[in-house]
Amino acid sequence: MTTAQPRWLTQEAHDRLRAELDELLARRAGGEGDEDGQRRARIREIQELLRDAVVGETPPDDGIAEPGMVLTVRFDDGETETFLLGARGGADDDLDVYSPESPLGAALSGAKQGEMRTYTVPNGGTAQVTLVRAVPHGQHRR
Repeated sequence: MTTAQPRWLTQEAHDRLRAELDELLARRAGGEGDEDGQRRARIREIQELLRDAVVGETPPDDGIAEPGMVLTVRFDDGETETFLLGARGGADDDLDVYSPESPLGAALSGAKQGEMRTYTVPNGGTAQVTLVRAVPHGQHRR
């Protein structure tokens, strides 16, 4: 049996997910609407996210890619992208979020600024990505 890795969430995202879960559970208890598969699946998804959540703990500002860090990366075609390494729904701003379990997230986890990593793309090939910058969430706009 494997245990889930902790998922990093901002306090705001945690509160938003908690409120959504409370609303879904209240509707179920109150008999509002049909309890369809989508609602049950969403309840399970939120419960899992919250159970394994690390909430608002700021990782060290050491330039190493880990959950809770905003990463700027450069792909081998020269394009750059900035995103939060954390749980889906884990950010409270306009950042894209990549899970540490995703191919890109897994490849970058533990990388130092300037380090190049290889990861598998959806078509089965590989691509290279370089970690340009890694800063704790909340400090990325400075």
